[in-house]
Amino acid sequence: MAAVVHRFPIRVRFYELDPYQHVNHSVYIQYFEAARVELLHEAGLSLQGMMEEGVMIVVTDIATRFLKSAGADEELIVETGVVEFKRVTSRWHQRLLCCDEVYVEQELNAAATNLNGRPIRFPAHMAAALHPYLLPS
Repeated sequence: MAAVVHRFPIRVRFYELDPYQHVNHSVYIQYFEAARVELLHEAGLSLQGMMEEGVMIVVTDIATRFLKSAGADEELIVETGVVEFKRVTSRWHQRLLCCDEVYVEQELNAAATNLNGRPIRFPAHMAAALHPYLLPS
């Protein structure tokens, strides 16, 4: 089965702009977070449902590369895929595009934890739900 890259559309809002009329760098992190939450939702994993099971997915580090600035009212797409799963951690790759041109790329690592923040094994049913989004190595 081929990997599915999740695609999440966003339109830049005026209040997300910095004084130079570009999307503020911190806003891209929010775009990527919203896209990951939507991917989880599409995979049948709600944040509330995971918490009710005693599981959280927490970001442990982010590397973001800015290639081009987005401006007011641009229509953007965030592509998200899972690079790998390990026992406790996962690595994700995301790209923000406009008209098939990459503006921003991000790699992040996340860990499964219990509600007290202690690392736990990534639940098998969650890994299975995200397996279709696993990118080829």
